[in-house]
Amino acid sequence: MKPVEIYTSPLCGFCHAAKRLLSSKGISFSEINVAVNPGKRAEMVQRANGARTVPQIFIGDVHVGGCDELYALERAGKLDPLLAA
Repeated sequence: MKPVEIYTSPLCGFCHAAKRLLSSKGISFSEINVAVNPGKRAEMVQRANGARTVPQIFIGDVHVGGCDELYALERAGKLDPLLAA
């Protein structure tokens, strides 16, 4: 399985939903809380091609996007192959 990283903040409902989906599939992930580490927010924006909202999700070197994009991959049956590739 490819490593999964998710940039989050504690009060973000979309962050919680994305983490819930990953956890329900048994996928471990590294969570990077941008609220407690502002330097990580700058890193996130740079990695996510300017996206400033959380969550921002990365699977391996692939920038998935946010919660909506993660759920769209799941609905399309593309999340599991992306994780396993």
